[in-house]
Amino acid sequence: MPKMKTHSRAKKTFKVTGTGKIRRYKAFKSHLLTKKATKRKRHLRAAAFVHPANENLVKRMLVLR
Repeated sequence: MPKMKTHSRAKKTFKVTGTGKIRRYKAFKSHLLTKKATKRKRHLRAAAFVHPANENLVKRMLVLR
């Protein structure tokens, strides 16, 4: 059986923390920023964690099983 390939976009998008959680960055911060409030843009800067419901899907893309 051939090796599993890692999803190319997933390896650039997600990082695994030391405790095994998967870190992601928030959307809506790439363009059209003038109409968004400074507070909103500041909160979008902070990283978030992948929701537990989606963790298995992301792990499968990263071949972490």
